[in-house]
Amino acid sequence: MRLANKKVIALVSAEFEDLELWYPVLRLQEEGAEVHLVGEKANETYIGKYGVPATSDFAFGDIKSDDYDAILVPGGWSPDKLRRYPEVLQMVKDMHEKEKPIGQICHAGWVLISAKILEGRNVTSTPGIKDDMENAGAIWHDVPVIVDGHIVSSRRPPDLPPYVKAFADVLAD
Repeated sequence: MRLANKKVIALVSAEFEDLELWYPVLRLQEEGAEVHLVGEKANETYIGKYGVPATSDFAFGDIKSDDYDAILVPGGWSPDKLRRYPEVLQMVKDMHEKEKPIGQICHAGWVLISAKILEGRNVTSTPGIKDDMENAGAIWHDVPVIVDGHIVSSRRPPDLPPYVKAFADVLAD
């Protein structure tokens, strides 16, 4: 239970990539972390791209990033929605300023781009947003996972095992 006493925000919005939300949430819980699903509204059920539901524990405005040790941003189409909320961008910026772990996979890079925290960072993502990542100043690599300090990035669902292991390792330190 190396992640006991760790609290993690997992952002959720409609059309999240089902595995990219649930696989990390469940793995971190298995290691003892307390993971809260945080969406636009509390107790709202959001449906993933493949139909798997996720009910938020809290609304964006209900929490303080200072009360958490890390944040996860799943992919799918939800990052395009998530990046439109100033509260989400502020959470990511706060985590970045305090060098708390930030996990992003697939299209989740859009949220980090909108938070303007990728300049000079080594990252990966789905190749579909490679240009977006590079235009935001990131150094993009086509590999399963990259750890650049507190930012852990990954490409897609087949990369979930090394991604979540790397994220948990960073969170445990």
